[in-house]
Amino acid sequence: MADSKKYWKGIEELQKTPQFEEAANKEFAEYVPVDEFLGKSEVNTTETSRRDFLKVLGFSVTAATLAACEAPVTKSIPFLNKPVDATPGVANYYASTYFDGNDYASILVKTREGRPILISGNPNSKVSLGGVNARINSSVLGLYDSKRAKGPAKRIGDAWAKNLSWSEVDKSVIKDLTKISEKGGNITLLTSTVISPSAEEVINKFKVAYQAKGAQVNVVTYDALSYSGMLDANEKSFGKRVLPTYHFDRAKVIVSFGADFLSTWLNSVAYAGQYASRRNPDGEWMSKHYQFETTMSVSGSNADVRAGLKPSEVGEALTYLLKKVGGSVNGGSVSDKMAAKLDQAANELLAAKGESLVVAGSNNEGVQVLANAINAQLQNISKTVDFAKASYLKKGSDKDFIALAKDMNAGKVNALLTVGLNAAYVAPKALNFSEGLSKVDLKVYLGDRLDETGSQCDYLAPDSHYLECWNDFQPAEGEYSAAQPVISSLFKTRQWQETLLTWSGDTTSFEDFVQQYWKSVVSLNAGAKSWTDFVHDGVCSFNVSDEDNVEFDSSTIGAATKKALVSASGVEVLFYAKTGIADGTQGLNPWLHELPDPISKVTYDNYVTMAASDLLKLKQVEDTKSARRELLYIGEDSPAMVVKITVGGESIELPVVAQPGQTPGTVGIAVGYGKKGTEQFTRKEWLGDLFDQENLSNNTIGKNVFGWFSVGSTIENVLSSGVTVVLSDKTYPIATTQTHHTMMGRKMVNETTLATYVNQKGKAKERGGYNEQLLVTDAYGKEKKPDEIDLWAEHAIDLHHRWGLSIDLNTCIGCGSCVTSCHLENNVAVVGKDEVRRSREMHWMRIDRYYTSTVEDQVISDADQLGNKISNYLDAEVSDDMPAVVYQPVMCQHCNHAPCETVCPVAATTHSNEGLNQMAYNRCVGTRYCANNCPYKVRRFNWFQYDSLNITA
Repeated sequence: MADSKKYWKGIEELQKTPQFEEAANKEFAEYVPVDEFLGKSEVNTTETSRRDFLKVLGFSVTAATLAACEAPVTKSIPFLNKPVDATPGVANYYASTYFDGNDYASILVKTREGRPILISGNPNSKVSLGGVNARINSSVLGLYDSKRAKGPAKRIGDAWAKNLSWSEVDKSVIKDLTKISEKGGNITLLTSTVISPSAEEVINKFKVAYQAKGAQVNVVTYDALSYSGMLDANEKSFGKRVLPTYHFDRAKVIVSFGADFLSTWLNSVAYAGQYASRRNPDGEWMSKHYQFETTMSVSGSNADVRAGLKPSEVGEALTYLLKKVGGSVNGGSVSDKMAAKLDQAANELLAAKGESLVVAGSNNEGVQVLANAINAQLQNISKTVDFAKASYLKKGSDKDFIALAKDMNAGKVNALLTVGLNAAYVAPKALNFSEGLSKVDLKVYLGDRLDETGSQCDYLAPDSHYLECWNDFQPAEGEYSAAQPVISSLFKTRQWQETLLTWSGDTTSFEDFVQQYWKSVVSLNAGAKSWTDFVHDGVCSFNVSDEDNVEFDSSTIGAATKKALVSASGVEVLFYAKTGIADGTQGLNPWLHELPDPISKVTYDNYVTMAASDLLKLKQVEDTKSARRELLYIGEDSPAMVVKITVGGESIELPVVAQPGQTPGTVGIAVGYGKKGTEQFTRKEWLGDLFDQENLSNNTIGKNVFGWFSVGSTIENVLSSGVTVVLSDKTYPIATTQTHHTMMGRKMVNETTLATYVNQKGKAKERGGYNEQLLVTDAYGKEKKPDEIDLWAEHAIDLHHRWGLSIDLNTCIGCGSCVTSCHLENNVAVVGKDEVRRSREMHWMRIDRYYTSTVEDQVISDADQLGNKISNYLDAEVSDDMPAVVYQPVMCQHCNHAPCETVCPVAATTHSNEGLNQMAYNRCVGTRYCANNCPYKVRRFNWFQYDSLNITA
């Protein structure tokens, strides 16, 4: 039987550091002088307040106001002839689709007075299942980014001519492409995954047009977060180079090896919904989830059983598991501790044959073949692993991309047109992509700005934002979705499909082209929707045969095992995708930078995650309680330590975070950072003395580590050897919300075991969820039944509405999408890193992440002893290095009988006749009695005098 549980937000709370103890007893953060943080602008022309953070970053609704034909805000002008679909103050909703090469969702776009303001999921989609994540709902902000390219441009020497018309650029590009074609040159179109059937037809038209002129035209597809290894493995295992549709809702036992399927892996939006549907204790059954991974992920934090695994150990672990479920394979050497976990997983997998699922996040082809072999051995193919309904969300080929880079460096590519991929940013350094690009005669970038790739090209043909575009998509076999513009183009941009049509000599608009293609789909499929219905509904599904006609080829296991079993030495590195930024496609979105990472709770920075024991070894101090207290705390007055990581003679310096759950002997670094354009987030005006500390951040947010990906037969996001990590003498201030909001000693998290829940269910009559016979004493000493007790006397409620927000804590995965959704729906201020650092973030909702363990203040210094206590709830190893995780959402409660109402001296917080707590902000004088009287501790204040600061834009 395990000891009683302890819940803690960070190592500082577990170890009771003096800084934490002091903060925990304060209701509010102390005033912090800011004069020393204020920098002086070099351009002293326009004054602004710190609350205007978005404006300074270049996000503006000015162009959107014009595009939406909104009346001037200074004077109210009624419609003389009101448009049928526009009523001031009343929102309209339009079905569309989001796909950026990484995330997919069929969506509903909320517009008000012609401006898109909110993204939510389309419940009719059978692919995204009505869900969105934080990245998708935050994508609406990108529309208002005034730093997007305003129109086409051409490089002239070292300068850019940006006042060109589309006709000028079209004429010039067509002329150059024609010259190359007539000489028999090579024209290559480089894209990220394209799942639009109409766009694929456009690409084919372009290819045919220039082949007819004598060119060799190639199309290369590459994804920043590559799944080429999985695609190649499926081709060898099943004869199909496609991804299956995974059915997590059909799996009673789920075993994941490094696949963060709830956050960033493949179709995570759908997987999260499927997973949650089987985490209901009142359902037919609950799934059991095992997670073996290197660094703590959202999926790992939700697992029932979790174990640390080095990247080099994944192949051995899969080989061992394959043996245990009846497969024939050589290898499988794992530690006794790992074997115990794998044996447990194997037994449960065998008991759920045909109703289980094994997935792996590695891009190693051998690892994926072994995962396929296990699923085949467990009879999961065609059941939880569905090839009949193949997924098309990833189509990239690492081999083609590697070959392209070699051809470019050899001078064999005469023209390169890049679409939807910032190739110079994501390409591994071993490929010398930028050097090869300089050897290409004609370089055209069809992106949205002069980023790492665009700035090296000859032409910029700026693509439109997806909310300004027509499109169609086929995310899976038999599934289609539509995209429609919900606002006129804000700038002189043009979606890339129409640009390619023009350069192919076709004057058809892409809207008409998509509509014509859909008519051909309708003619071939009975029951297809008309074009109008398709656009209106946003989705259309066709029946697909359940017969997938695939059979696992067991002869591939031997070769796969050799690829999967890799040698390792020294520190191993995992380059992972964070929940907020993912592959960096939206790396310029401040909402996502200010979203606290679900695990570390850090904002605005990327960093190195490391086991606490490893970090103390670097510091060359004994792993003791006092050492952890003094060295591992990160706060406003305690900056993070900095480590220098060297690979192949190249080094970067990044702050380091002691991350509970990190496998000892490994480090984790998030991709998607160090992106050109993030300099605007690190200006001195906004960071004060945090600015450019000895050039640590190089004036961008973090460092780009895509270049360190290893190149073999595939491109992998791990390094298992050749890495050195040393501690620098520098420090770096990190903005973390880890322990910003003290609960003043209140126990917020309550949980029980499934066995206890099932055992107690039905034993007492349910009356308001309590035992009918139970009596408790109220504040006045009277004994009452629990559902008869209220904090205050009854309010008069005239209507029958009783509003309330309920969260199923058993299905909350802590992803934070509700936080960003609330942020944009309520137009909450973004305040920036320096303000977050001083506890002034303005999120109205937050997800508190608690580590849970049975450790009673002691520190176990021997890594072999870590996790020697077992939790009876999650059956997982627990300690400050390898804990379990519980999420506790905290939001504006809108209490039915709110205790804040009775203590406000100016009646700023009152009660509606529908039972809602409401606030009159202009009455509030900031006494904060309401916060003191709030049992949930959700009353937070940011009464900093922003308008007293004359910070220049």
